[in-house]
Amino acid sequence: MAIYEFNAKTIDGADVSLEQFKGKVLLVVNTASRCGFTPQFNELQQIYEKYKDKGFAVLGFPCNQFMNQEPANEEEIKSFCELNYGVTFPMFAKVDVNGSQAHPLFNYLASQAPGVMGSKAIKWNFTKFLVDQTGNVHKRYAPSTKPIEIVKDIEGLL
Repeated sequence: MAIYEFNAKTIDGADVSLEQFKGKVLLVVNTASRCGFTPQFNELQQIYEKYKDKGFAVLGFPCNQFMNQEPANEEEIKSFCELNYGVTFPMFAKVDVNGSQAHPLFNYLASQAPGVMGSKAIKWNFTKFLVDQTGNVHKRYAPSTKPIEIVKDIEGLL
């Protein structure tokens, strides 16, 4: 199994297969616009710009499961990310990342790269999953891990 078997709704409402990212190194991130880690959008965008032509993409999935830090609708989220952080990487519709309503992609990511002490739960916004070109989860990063700290791992996969 690989992430290409999943579909997701874009922030503009289109249902897409993640197979469109086949052959790329991906950094999948659950995001929020009212989180202490929200400034990470800057580094995510910088890394995306630097490596997108080399086969890399950031995939942002807004999530409102952590202290109501993403209460906005998709249109507002898209506008916020573009205006405040210049985000051009693919953003998707708001999802749950934990619980019975969790998006299947996040169930898969968490099962492939458990967190601290083997926990599959995603603890907070801006948890990051690095996925290789074959769609396999390479590594999970804590919300506090700055995107710039992941660059060596990204370059290693590219």
